[in-house]
Amino acid sequence: MKTIEITGLEAGQRLDKFLGKYMSLAPKSFFYKMLRKKNIVLNGKKAEGSERLEAGDCLTLYLAEDTIGKFMGGGSMDIPVEKPAGSGSGKKPSFSLVYEDENILVLNKPWGMLTQKAKPDDISLNEHMIEWLLDTGRMTKEQLRMQKPSVCNRLDRNTSGIVLAGRSLNGLQGLSRILKDRTGEKQYYALVWGHVKEARQLKGYLVKDTKANQVRVFSDQDDAFPERLNKENTFLPGGVYEAGRKNTENTGGREAARYIETDYRPLGYGGGCTLLEIDLITGRSHQIRAHLSGEGHFIIGDPKYGRQEINREFSRKYGLRGQLLHAGVFVMPTENCPFPGLAGEKFTAPLEPRFVKILDALGISAPEGMIEE
Repeated sequence: MKTIEITGLEAGQRLDKFLGKYMSLAPKSFFYKMLRKKNIVLNGKKAEGSERLEAGDCLTLYLAEDTIGKFMGGGSMDIPVEKPAGSGSGKKPSFSLVYEDENILVLNKPWGMLTQKAKPDDISLNEHMIEWLLDTGRMTKEQLRMQKPSVCNRLDRNTSGIVLAGRSLNGLQGLSRILKDRTGEKQYYALVWGHVKEARQLKGYLVKDTKANQVRVFSDQDDAFPERLNKENTFLPGGVYEAGRKNTENTGGREAARYIETDYRPLGYGGGCTLLEIDLITGRSHQIRAHLSGEGHFIIGDPKYGRQEINREFSRKYGLRGQLLHAGVFVMPTENCPFPGLAGEKFTAPLEPRFVKILDALGISAPEGMIEE
C-alpha cells in the first residue's frame, strides 16, 4: 500500500493525469481498472479519474510495492537529474532569485546562459533551477516526478534579466496565460550606439528566418514577403520584395510576418552611447535587437545585429562579451491576475556588474533600483 498526500505543487491536475506521471509505464486501462475496483481511492472514496486534485487530498494505492515499482520503472523513486557543473548541496545558485512562492519563481538570468536547452546535452537555466530546488529541499525527487517546474519565457543566451518560472501546475498555467495574453508589463534596459534625444514608439512587421536564426523588420506588412528565395530558403542579400502580397503562411525557413511594437526613451548619454529604457509591447524573437538596429541605434556588444568594429572596441577597453541588453522589470497584471495576491506586483532584477561598470566608465547613471545592493 502507498499513501500520497497532494501538495500545492501537484494541485490542479486531473487524477488520471497525475497517476500517469506517477506510474509512467502503466497503461491507462490499468488506472481505470484499479479505480473501478477501489484499489486506488481518493480521500478514502471511490474516484473516476476525472477529479481535479487539491492541496491536502490523500491518494491511497492498495497495490503491491513491486507493482508500483515496476510501473514507475525499476522500483526506484529516484529520477535522473542533470547536474550543472559545480552544483551541489550548499553551492550558491548560478542565477539570482528575485521572488518565490509555492506557485512561481522569478529569476534573474545571467549573461551567457541558455534559458532552455537548444540541444540535448545543453545545461540551461531550467536545469540550474531544478537542481537548486532539489539541493535546497524546496522540492523532492518524488515531487519532481509528479510536477516538473519550468521556465515560461525565454531570453537570448546573451540577454540577462527576468525569467518567469512555474513551480506548480497552477503557476505554469497562470504565467502562460499572462504571457499569451500579454497582460504583464516588460521593461528592458539597453546601451545603444548613438545619441538618442527623444522617446519613440516603433511599429513594424518582423519576419524570422528560422534556419539562420535571424530576423528582419519591415515598416509595412506588404513589404515583408520576399519575392524569391535562395536554395536554402533563407533571405536573399539586398532583399527583393513584392508589394501587395501578404505573408500569412510559413514558407521554407521563414515564418509569417508578425506585428511588433517597441517603445523606448533615453535615460542618459555618454561616450557616444545612450542608455535606453524599453517597453516591450509585443514579444517576438530578437525584436528589440533588430528594431533598434534598424534605427541605427544597435545594441553595444550585439554580435548579430550590432556593429562589429564598435563591439571590438568595447571588448578591448572593457573586456565586454555579449550584448548590453537586460530584462529589468516585470509587472503583474492588475486585472484578472491568476495570482490575486500578486496583482500589480512589480519585480525588479538589478543590472549585472559588467553593465554597471561600463555605464560608470561612460559617465551614465544606472537607473534607480537597478544596482545590486
